[in-house]
Amino acid sequence: MSTSPQSTTAPTATPDEFRAALSQLAAGVALVTAREADEDAGMTATSFLSVSLEPPLVLVSVREDSRMDELLAGVDTWAVSLLGEQHRAVASRFAMRGRLSDRLLFADTPHQRSELTGSPLIEGALATVECRTEQRIPAGDHTLLLGRVLRARVPAPDGRPLLYFRGAYRELG
Repeated sequence: MSTSPQSTTAPTATPDEFRAALSQLAAGVALVTAREADEDAGMTATSFLSVSLEPPLVLVSVREDSRMDELLAGVDTWAVSLLGEQHRAVASRFAMRGRLSDRLLFADTPHQRSELTGSPLIEGALATVECRTEQRIPAGDHTLLLGRVLRARVPAPDGRPLLYFRGAYRELG
């Protein structure tokens, strides 16, 4: 027997109500990157989280039908750079909708290429996590990617995180 309310009788929050409520939750800012053939792609994400320690699994949410969703459907490996407060401009540039190519963005963003996944890793990131897709899960207007962590590093253990709160990038007080 199901204990959840029927979807036909339960009210549903509007997108504006939902956005306003969730803007009260501070989130870390990450750059998800991947490489397909000779093309790098990246997207800013605030929906990145740890799922399991054994085995090491993470989850990232990607807008359905976005360039990143299409690319990640075609490659098995990708990386995440956890951004520090000095990466505000990087986060903003990779969050822009409608950009034609990430090539120029990466040209202006100091990074190194992962030997393991081929993905760009942002220099000065607080941490980097390299992953292989375990599962793609359709979820509303997004795709959830469950990734097995192949390598995790902490190049800036004393760095300060970049946060997203109430619709803007923030730093710890």
